[in-house]
Amino acid sequence: MRYPIAIESGDETHAYGVVVPDLPGCFSAGDSLDEAIANAKEAIELWMETVIEDGQAIPEAAPIAKHQADPEFAGWIWAVVEVDLSKLSGKAKRVNITLPERVLAAIDQAAARFGDTRSGLLAKAALEYVERHPAA
Repeated sequence: MRYPIAIESGDETHAYGVVVPDLPGCFSAGDSLDEAIANAKEAIELWMETVIEDGQAIPEAAPIAKHQADPEFAGWIWAVVEVDLSKLSGKAKRVNITLPERVLAAIDQAAARFGDTRSGLLAKAALEYVERHPAA
């Protein structure tokens, strides 16, 4: 998932402050802009791990333009942080599935192209599907 982050400019004596508008209470900081963005990713992952452990749903990310229109963030710098939810869902559990050989070959080829494993690719694809098709 991709989450917009709002970054309040820092200077020689103040760190760059980061807020994740879609994740209430998720914030971070860094001494440089690059460090602020990297720390935001870590803060988002920790925030999400806590929410997952509590059995809660991860909020969807709103379009960055929606947040940019919020006067609270006027003059802030914007960036987007990518978080892989498949790596945050707790311990791995082995499952047994049956797929046609041609489908399995296509999955393996795609995983290789993306530098991923078969399991990693399937987990990401399944999560993406579930996110795009919420229960009624």
